[in-house]
Amino acid sequence: MSTVTNDPIRAYIVNEFLAGEDAEDLTDDFDLIESTVVNSLGLVRLISWISETYSIPVDDIPLEPAAYRTLADIRGFVSKAAPAAV
Repeated sequence: MSTVTNDPIRAYIVNEFLAGEDAEDLTDDFDLIESTVVNSLGLVRLISWISETYSIPVDDIPLEPAAYRTLADIRGFVSKAAPAAV
Protein backbone atom coordinates (compact mmCIF):
# COMPACT_ATOMS: atom_id res chain seq x y z
CA MET A 1 0.00 0.00 0.00
CA SER A 2 1.44 3.35 -0.97
CA THR A 3 1.13 6.49 1.08
CA VAL A 4 0.91 10.10 0.02
CA THR A 5 3.91 12.31 0.71
CA ASN A 6 4.24 16.08 0.74
CA ASP A 7 7.78 15.81 -0.65
CA PRO A 8 7.42 16.32 -4.43
CA ILE A 9 10.84 14.82 -5.25
CA ARG A 10 10.14 11.68 -3.21
CA ALA A 11 6.63 11.45 -4.71
CA TYR A 12 7.98 11.73 -8.26
CA ILE A 13 10.59 9.01 -7.75
CA VAL A 14 8.14 6.63 -6.10
CA ASN A 15 5.44 7.24 -8.72
CA GLU A 16 7.79 6.97 -11.70
CA PHE A 17 10.30 4.35 -10.58
CA LEU A 18 8.88 2.48 -7.57
CA ALA A 19 5.19 2.10 -8.39
CA GLY A 20 3.25 0.48 -5.59
CA GLU A 21 5.92 1.11 -2.97
CA ASP A 22 5.30 3.15 0.15
CA ALA A 23 6.82 6.62 -0.33
CA GLU A 24 7.93 6.76 3.29
CA ASP A 25 10.03 3.60 2.81
CA LEU A 26 12.33 5.47 0.41
CA THR A 27 15.01 6.85 2.70
CA ASP A 28 16.98 10.01 1.96
CA ASP A 29 20.24 8.05 1.65
CA PHE A 30 19.00 5.16 -0.53
CA ASP A 31 21.30 4.90 -3.57
CA LEU A 32 18.98 5.23 -6.57
CA ILE A 33 21.77 4.70 -9.13
CA GLU A 34 23.58 1.72 -7.62
CA SER A 35 20.29 -0.04 -6.91
CA THR A 36 19.28 0.60 -10.57
CA VAL A 37 16.01 2.16 -9.48
CA VAL A 38 17.04 5.05 -11.74
CA ASN A 39 18.88 3.93 -14.90
CA SER A 40 20.28 6.14 -17.66
CA LEU A 41 16.89 6.69 -19.32
CA GLY A 42 15.34 7.30 -15.93
CA LEU A 43 18.03 9.85 -15.19
CA VAL A 44 17.08 11.78 -18.32
CA ARG A 45 13.43 11.72 -17.24
CA LEU A 46 14.38 12.85 -13.73
CA ILE A 47 16.49 15.74 -15.02
CA SER A 48 13.67 16.81 -17.36
CA TRP A 49 11.18 16.70 -14.48
CA ILE A 50 13.49 18.74 -12.22
CA SER A 51 13.96 21.32 -14.96
CA GLU A 52 10.22 21.68 -15.57
CA THR A 53 9.09 21.48 -11.96
CA TYR A 54 11.62 23.92 -10.51
CA SER A 55 12.09 26.14 -13.60
CA ILE A 56 15.80 25.37 -13.76
CA PRO A 57 17.26 25.63 -17.28
CA VAL A 58 18.59 22.25 -18.43
CA ASP A 59 21.93 23.91 -19.20
CA ASP A 60 22.25 24.70 -15.48
CA ILE A 61 21.62 21.11 -14.38
CA PRO A 62 24.64 18.81 -13.88
CA LEU A 63 24.47 15.66 -15.95
CA GLU A 64 26.66 13.49 -13.73
CA PRO A 65 24.72 10.59 -12.15
CA ALA A 66 26.43 11.30 -8.82
CA ALA A 67 24.32 14.46 -8.50
CA TYR A 68 21.19 12.27 -8.36
CA ARG A 69 22.45 9.31 -6.34
CA THR A 70 20.10 9.86 -3.38
CA LEU A 71 17.06 11.91 -2.46
CA ALA A 72 19.34 14.04 -0.29
CA ASP A 73 21.64 14.70 -3.29
CA ILE A 74 18.71 15.70 -5.50
CA ARG A 75 17.14 17.87 -2.81
CA GLY A 76 20.54 19.52 -2.17
CA PHE A 77 20.97 20.37 -5.84
CA VAL A 78 17.43 21.76 -6.17
CA SER A 79 17.79 23.84 -3.00
CA LYS A 80 20.93 25.46 -4.43
CA ALA A 81 19.57 25.95 -7.95
CA ALA A 82 16.03 27.01 -6.99
CA PRO A 83 16.14 27.90 -3.28
CA ALA A 84 12.58 29.26 -3.18
CA ALA A 85 11.19 26.00 -4.53
CA VAL A 86 12.33 23.63 -1.78
